[in-house]
Amino acid sequence: MPRLVQVDSMLDVPAHAWNALCDTRQPFIRHGFLAALEASHSVCAANGWHPAHCLLEDDDGALIAAAPLYEKDHSYGEFVFDFAWANAYAQLGLDYYPKLLNAVPFTPVAGPRIIARTDAAREQMATHLTALPEALERSSLHTLFPDNATGEAIGKAGAIARRGCQYRWFNRGYRDFDDFLSRLSSKRRKEIRRERKRMRDAGVTVIARRPDEIDEELWETLYAFYGRTYAIRGQAPYLTRRFFDELGARMGDQVLFFIAYHHTTPVGMAFMMQGDDTLYGRHWGCETDYHSLHFETCYYAGIDYCIEHGLACFDAGAQGEHKIRRGFEPVATWSYHVIADPRLSSAVDNFCLREAQMMRSFHAEQRDRSNFPTDALRAS
Repeated sequence: MPRLVQVDSMLDVPAHAWNALCDTRQPFIRHGFLAALEASHSVCAANGWHPAHCLLEDDDGALIAAAPLYEKDHSYGEFVFDFAWANAYAQLGLDYYPKLLNAVPFTPVAGPRIIARTDAAREQMATHLTALPEALERSSLHTLFPDNATGEAIGKAGAIARRGCQYRWFNRGYRDFDDFLSRLSSKRRKEIRRERKRMRDAGVTVIARRPDEIDEELWETLYAFYGRTYAIRGQAPYLTRRFFDELGARMGDQVLFFIAYHHTTPVGMAFMMQGDDTLYGRHWGCETDYHSLHFETCYYAGIDYCIEHGLACFDAGAQGEHKIRRGFEPVATWSYHVIADPRLSSAVDNFCLREAQMMRSFHAEQRDRSNFPTDALRAS
């Protein structure tokens, strides 16, 4: 019989065994990314993240399924908001924290949340995960931004589905950026051209760099840009400086920095990662607020890169209805939740059903604003 084992550090899991279960180069579920978070102390008990990763082993001790799992002392860094649920627990005199989180920290990107050798092993892991709140006396389990295979398995095991919406750019075989613009309305073409011209007139250009093309002085500058994004909101950055060194060492071939230069001086950056056929925009920062710098660095330079390198999709990050005006399209996202208390489980189930109806209408409205035809898969 397969056996469930929990470990308190990704660094104790052999990288080759974990990655052998991945059927994709989607970077965030790979051992290198998750290990870099822990090795750099971006994810640690001091920050309210307690790794408790789940491994499913066969009779011979071989790994047949795995899932990143954390016990959380708070709900920050998740991008699926459950603060109202925590308040409801408190009103009943119950402890919502620590809760269980099956997700990739700080990463609202859809992808595998259970990796497995077979469909049967994935379903077995889903059954184990959904049983953990009761077994460990925790309030809840939350599986965030799963791919379809994980979502189906965790939903079949009894988790409550919650619908969200993000925006992605899809490559329809464009020859170049102007070909992409030709598919947009005249008004939107003019807006984008005006924003890009504003950057050219200001002497700002964006250049993509790999980690091994960045010297120490530039690393410090880029991290300062990243940190400023949080500082202006009165927060400490989620990722430590060491994280970028660890990530570059472990999977630098999938890491890109789009660096904006004013003539020869760096003034902004967007940190991105590349998968099999998708570019993922993760974090951004700048020295000061240039008009249109965010759009050029985080959106247009990424679209240019996808067209040049034949990538099918650009996932530029969570939220942002303004992306519609820049050629992105609405896509449904999902999360799945197990609430231990039956009273609150029923209330959350009812809430998620009503919220899904509103999100479905919102999605349709956003699709109507798009320049592109409805795709049944993306609109589902």
